[in-house]
Amino acid sequence: MEAIKLSDHFTYKKLFRFCISPIMMMIFTSIYGVVDGLFVSNYVGKTSFAAINLVMPFLMILGGIGFMVGAGGSALVAKTIGEGEKEEADRYFTMMILFTTMLGVILSVIGIFFMRPIAILLHATEAMLDDCVVYGRMVLFFNTAFMLQSTFQTFLTTAEKPKLGLVFTVAAGVTNMALDALFIAVFKWGVAGAALATGISQCVGGILPLIYFLCPNGSLLRLAKTRLEADVLLKACANGSSELMSNISTSLVSIVYNFQLLKYAGENGVAAYGVLMYVQFIFIAVFVGYTIGTAPVISYNYGAGNNDELKNMLRKSLILTSVTGIIMLCLAQVLACPLAKIFVGYDEVLFDMTTHAFKLFAFSFVAAGVNIFASSFFTALNNGGISALISFLRTLVFQVLSVVILPLVFGLDGIWWAITVAEALALVLSLSFLFAKRKRYGY
Repeated sequence: MEAIKLSDHFTYKKLFRFCISPIMMMIFTSIYGVVDGLFVSNYVGKTSFAAINLVMPFLMILGGIGFMVGAGGSALVAKTIGEGEKEEADRYFTMMILFTTMLGVILSVIGIFFMRPIAILLHATEAMLDDCVVYGRMVLFFNTAFMLQSTFQTFLTTAEKPKLGLVFTVAAGVTNMALDALFIAVFKWGVAGAALATGISQCVGGILPLIYFLCPNGSLLRLAKTRLEADVLLKACANGSSELMSNISTSLVSIVYNFQLLKYAGENGVAAYGVLMYVQFIFIAVFVGYTIGTAPVISYNYGAGNNDELKNMLRKSLILTSVTGIIMLCLAQVLACPLAKIFVGYDEVLFDMTTHAFKLFAFSFVAAGVNIFASSFFTALNNGGISALISFLRTLVFQVLSVVILPLVFGLDGIWWAITVAEALALVLSLSFLFAKRKRYGY
C-alpha cells in the first residue's frame, strides 16, 4: 500500500489510514494508564487508589510540558517543511528534543525534592500521604523519559511514521501492564510497584524513538547539528502552550474536583472521580490521537499556501469529531455499569456512585471532540494565542466556575454535570473563532 505523505489530498479513507495509528497510540496509552489504576484499586485498596489520583494532576503538569514542546515544535517543523526548508526543519526538530531532555532533568529534581509538601498542599489525608510521596517521587525519577515520549508521539507523525509511533506505544503499554501484574499482584509492592512499572514503560516509550532517530532511518526528519535558540524555542512553546494549558488546567481542575468531592462525598467521591478520569482518557484519546494525525497535515498545507486542502481538512474534521462524540455518548451509557464494576465492584456504594456519575459525565463527549480539534487546528496554523485561549477557557475557567457553582444548586450531581456545561460553553467559543478567522487563513 502506497505511503501517505503530508502533501497528499486527504479523502475520508486516507484520513482514516493516516490517523488510525496515532488514535490507536493514544487509546493504548490511556488503556495502560487505566490498568495501572485497576491493579492499585483491586490489589492495594481504595485509599491508595485515591492517593494516586490526588497526586496525579501534579505529575501530569510536568509530563505535559513534553507534549507542549512536541505540539508546538512539530507545527513549526511541518510548516518549515511545507515552505521547502528541510535542513532548517531538521535543526528545529533536534533543538526540541535537546530542550525537552534538559528541561526534563531539571523538573524531575525539583519535583522529587518538593513532593511531600506538594502532597500536603493537595490536602492528602494522613492515610494517603505516604502513598502520595512514594508514588510521586518514583514516577518523577522517570519524568524525562515521559516528556520525551510525549514529544515523540507528535514528531513521529510529522516524520510520516505514525505506525512506528503506535509500535513504540504498544511496546511501552505491554511493558507497563506486564510489570503491573508482576510488581503489584505477584510481588505485592503496592503503589511503589505501580510507579516502577509506569516509569520503566515510559523509558520504553521515550528512549526507543530516540534510538530510532539517532540511527539511519527512512523518516522525513533527521537529528542534525544544532544549538538552542531562545527565539525558536519561545515560538514553539508559545504555539504549543494550548496543549500545556490544557494539561495544567485539567490538573488544576482535578484538584478543584477533589476538594469539592471530599466536601460532598468524602474519599468515595475522589475514588469515583478517579475512575471517571481513567475511563475518560480512553474516550478522549480518540480525539487527541486524531489531532496528532491531522495537525502536521494542516501545518504543512498552511506553510505551502494550499487553502483548498485547509478547507477540506476543516470540513471533514468537524463532521468526524461531531459524529464520533455522539457515538461515544451512546457507548458510554451502555458501558457505564460494566466499567464501574471492573474498577470498584468490590464496594457497592462506590460502584453505584461511579455508575451514576459516568452516565452524567458522558454527555461532555458530544462537544469535546470539536473543541479539542479547534484548539489543535489553531496550533497547527501557528496561532498559539487563540489555541491557548480556547484551551484555557474550556479546561480551566468554564470548568472551575461550573464545578464551584453547580453543586450549590444540584448538590453532588452538579459536580458530575460540570464538565458538560463547560464543554457546551467552549463549543460556542470554538465555533466563533473558526468562523471569525476563516478569511485570514483562507479556509
